[in-house]
Amino acid sequence: MEKKASGARGHTGRRECGGASQGRSLRKGLRSSRARSEGPSTMSSTGQDSSTRHRRSRHNPQSPPQDSSATLKRVVKKGTAPHSSPNLAEVKKKGKMKKLSQAVEEDLIMGLQGLELNPETRISVGTGLVFDEQLNDFHCLWDDSFPECPERLHAIKEQLILESLLDRCVSFQARFAEKEELMLVHSLEYIDLMETTQYMNEGELRILAGTYDSVYLHPNSYSCACLATGSVLRLVDAVLGAEIRNGMAVIRPPGHHAHRSLMDGYCMFNHVAVAARYAQKKHRIQRVLIVDWDVHHGQGTQFIFDQDPSVLYFSIHRYEQGRFWPHLKASNWSTTGFGQGQGYTINVPWNQVGMQDADYIAAFLHILLPVAFEFQPQLVLVAAGFDALKGDPKGEMAATPAGFAHLTHLLMGLAGGKLILSLEGGYNLHALAKGVSASLHTLLGDPCPMLETPGAPCASAQTSISCALEALEPFWEILGRPVEPQEEDEIEEDRAEEEDEEGRWEAAVPPLDTWPVLQDRTGLVYDEKMMSHCNLWDNHHPETPQRILRIMCHLEEVGLAARCRILPVRPAMDAELLTCHSAEYVERIRATEKMKTRELHREGANFDSIYICPSTFTCAQLATGAACRLVEAVLSGEVLNGVAIVRPPGHHAEPDAACGFCFFNSVAVAARHAQAIAGRALKILIVDWDVHHGNGTQHMFEDDPSVLYVSLHRYDRGTFFPMGDEGASSQVGRAAGIGFTVNVPWNGPRMGDADYLTTWHRLVLPIAYEFNPELVLVSAGFDAAQGDPLGGCQVTPEGYAHLTHLLMGLANGRVILILEGGYNLASISDSMAACTHSLLGDPPPTLTMLRPPQPGALASISETIQVHRRYWRSLRMMKMEDKEECSSSKPVIKKSPKTTNHVSTKGMSTPKGKVPEAGMRKTTAPLSAKESSLGHAKSKTAKAVLAQGQALERAAKGAALEQVTSKETVGGTTMDQHAAAATTKNEPDQTTSEEAVGETEPIQTPLASCADEQTTETSAMQEATGQQSPEQLTGGLRSLKLSFEDQEAPDYEEGLLGEATGGQDMNSLMLTLGFGGPNGQDVFYAVTPLSWCPHLAALCPIPAAGLDMAQPCKTCGSLQENWVCLTCYEVYCSRYINGHMIHHHEASRHPLVLSSVDLSTWCYICQAYVHHEVLQDVKSAAYQDKFGESMPHSH
Repeated sequence: MEKKASGARGHTGRRECGGASQGRSLRKGLRSSRARSEGPSTMSSTGQDSSTRHRRSRHNPQSPPQDSSATLKRVVKKGTAPHSSPNLAEVKKKGKMKKLSQAVEEDLIMGLQGLELNPETRISVGTGLVFDEQLNDFHCLWDDSFPECPERLHAIKEQLILESLLDRCVSFQARFAEKEELMLVHSLEYIDLMETTQYMNEGELRILAGTYDSVYLHPNSYSCACLATGSVLRLVDAVLGAEIRNGMAVIRPPGHHAHRSLMDGYCMFNHVAVAARYAQKKHRIQRVLIVDWDVHHGQGTQFIFDQDPSVLYFSIHRYEQGRFWPHLKASNWSTTGFGQGQGYTINVPWNQVGMQDADYIAAFLHILLPVAFEFQPQLVLVAAGFDALKGDPKGEMAATPAGFAHLTHLLMGLAGGKLILSLEGGYNLHALAKGVSASLHTLLGDPCPMLETPGAPCASAQTSISCALEALEPFWEILGRPVEPQEEDEIEEDRAEEEDEEGRWEAAVPPLDTWPVLQDRTGLVYDEKMMSHCNLWDNHHPETPQRILRIMCHLEEVGLAARCRILPVRPAMDAELLTCHSAEYVERIRATEKMKTRELHREGANFDSIYICPSTFTCAQLATGAACRLVEAVLSGEVLNGVAIVRPPGHHAEPDAACGFCFFNSVAVAARHAQAIAGRALKILIVDWDVHHGNGTQHMFEDDPSVLYVSLHRYDRGTFFPMGDEGASSQVGRAAGIGFTVNVPWNGPRMGDADYLTTWHRLVLPIAYEFNPELVLVSAGFDAAQGDPLGGCQVTPEGYAHLTHLLMGLANGRVILILEGGYNLASISDSMAACTHSLLGDPPPTLTMLRPPQPGALASISETIQVHRRYWRSLRMMKMEDKEECSSSKPVIKKSPKTTNHVSTKGMSTPKGKVPEAGMRKTTAPLSAKESSLGHAKSKTAKAVLAQGQALERAAKGAALEQVTSKETVGGTTMDQHAAAATTKNEPDQTTSEEAVGETEPIQTPLASCADEQTTETSAMQEATGQQSPEQLTGGLRSLKLSFEDQEAPDYEEGLLGEATGGQDMNSLMLTLGFGGPNGQDVFYAVTPLSWCPHLAALCPIPAAGLDMAQPCKTCGSLQENWVCLTCYEVYCSRYINGHMIHHHEASRHPLVLSSVDLSTWCYICQAYVHHEVLQDVKSAAYQDKFGESMPHSH
């Protein structure tokens, strides 16, 4: 199609080419007047197909099916005369119809809740804050140095007062959670037990606390925990009731470790879990996202929702191959949920300390945000622990308060901005206070500070993120990516360049001590004089004067213009134009002011897709000057950000030539003007989302490393305007600017929100955060919008709002949008309004029915990543072929710092009362991937692994957990003199070698506190004490306490026994006993079983008929490797036969089983062997039946 702006129009309505332009092929284009109509296009903005609709229903598990026939029946019957005395059948029929109509009505209400019927009038404002001094009314009675202390909230309050944040928030009174609300998550027996702690003395409290892992109890613990949970519920009501936009609950005790029926890790009740269920029940919310950025894995929250597709749980935490508390295999990336909830659990485990902001942001960009956009949550809850901040004694990470501000900002783009932060951990008082204030600043709409240590994620973070992506890709279409193997020489080149690239970046930005106070947030420049530039020969040219008028009128109609600061427009000075254009060219355009009509036509024909009128120079000068005026206002702090509604556009303009409707390159001149104001090479990011490639901008900065130019455009393999290979992904800049030109070329039409957002997550934002710009300029063309006659793409106004919001986390919020193209008047008006909403701090609307990215888009993104990964470390995520590292995941071994001996083991990996010696962790080393493959081979050739505690993650792909522990038992992998060896067939159904169970070091508590996922699975303590008085309770607790103390901890030995293929060096795993091993000796593995398990209460008396250890599997009749359930005494085969005992456990929730081969006892919930005196009778009976004699004593 000929795309020419001048010349006579033929009878077809297309432009006839003539004169000097006849040699050109395709021009930036025109279509028929019908195609250029102002009305919105009927083209779908989502490209949704039936498969997409099916996937969306997967995210609405609670919505009842709509019975269309019921609705039809109502219509048919409407207006008919009722019978005077209906019979019973009719009454029943009417009742059934009423129920059906109610279901339809409820479904309709839920659907309407997700619609933004009038976003201009429904935008909630304000940030809620719950802060109650009563939450400081408890502390550890027997250890003044316990890290979870009242001083935490005192420090936060002082910081919030210092920064004047309390007065800016909407204060809410804390309330107590009702027992019925707690029962949405926790068992009644457990709640009742916690309630009795109000009446216990210190000794009784200490005994009860000792039965859990890393907790203390106080007479006020229960009331404060209820108040903390109620505080979050109060914010849920306020946010979902549109009283406020978002909120933060500054509360204690924390909650994310609490299980359904178990205290754990300082936590009594799980605040965010209760809040999620409360939102679903009271407010009919269908989908909730829970983000847990506490440095400890929120295992309690995970196990509550790991089978529930209505709650997406994302946790990013320190793991260190299972060495860090809570020492759970289920904390690793391979655990993705179970049953219908598979794919809705996301774990990003950090396997080394010192992780920085770039690592956390990379996990959000590559994993959380893409999945969240597909999941489409209606509420976001954050378990906001700040123990990953630099200086925290527990976390040993290096995140900054500014980093948490950025994470908060990224989450504010989800769920229509409905975001609630609930305080969890954080034990460096100064860092904690700074982290809370930074997040609160962001919730209030303040700009994110620039990061102190920008850059790319470290190699360990990239490995963790890549492994998590591999595990999640089967469940989320938006994570799909083409597999393009990387050449070996490229890998080596990447590694060799990493050190050299350090010199590309300037010194780190100093930390921000004060937050900017702005009188006005968003500036707006517009002048109707720019409408005088028009086409004298074609009234239907797409670059029409009405473009800017319609945009401005729309902004005024919806009240956005009144919320902005209108800045006066001035013409660009010659000195400003000459920073990007030649003097000869400026004079050439100036000369057109005095030309006659025929001369103007001839001069326009000398350029590509250009028309000129006598006002062209003045309008182009005003457009460029307006952009410069906006830059001045932003850099001076007069406004934070801004929009320039200007024409003619500019990004095609070359230094010495007009092109594609453009005369002076407004964005380029504005960038140079910003650097002139700063007096230095200010780092500027130019993002060009116009559907046409900004050839002029690219050429002006292609050798300048201070300006990063990123363009997304239709390319169509060089056939889309401006044609040629300038917009190809291979164009990366030259000389010092190599790598600072980034092109994402679309090779076809219909690119939409999903394609652009995926590019943002995988490419644009990772590079932008690594570049760390000080100003962001956007060539904001809206010809990729739905309905545009030239672009043929499908980006919605909501999509543009999200793109803008995501950019606003950069450059301290200094973002300027400068209008370029866009030729559907309705589309450009709506799109610019949506972007202005985002700049003003309004949350982006929810993207409905977001389809997966197109294969062509993924190919283009991948192509650009492949080109630029040598220049940008943030793009060096592992390819599928590199995933061998996911199995080996070698940790960085660091010496353990000396730690104060607190009551808790949380955050520590040392035996109680001991301080780790230097180099203690060097006693073990990680396995290679090949060595870790022993897990599969051992079932035939290796010897059994009896393990204590939970595993180091080495599960091969496809070997999913049958059941996860809800809390890790403790014990290390220290060898015990009495550890027994067994053959492979004696292994329990539940374990494989990759389900390793030991730790590299012993840790303090000798208990296994496992979560109960059903009410029948109450812990031994709960069942034993549920109906007892406090006096009876503490008596039983004392006897338990004594039995624990009688257990002597095994001595620590230099040669620790690790998990089989669980990350330990094989030399440290092998005990050469017998013969047949590598050196002519057989190899056995052994560890110590748990000395106690909270599920021992599930043990039932031996049946009167006794035991029959030769009994076959009840399901398949197998006689090999059977197990006896110690609750119902039914017999089923192991996982290595047909796995029927696993199925029995899943159906019955019975935790304990006895091996018919070696008489070992296994707990499915604790994922460990158990040896306790209460099992002696059943083992003796089994031994008697199996061997016909009494079992000999083991000691």
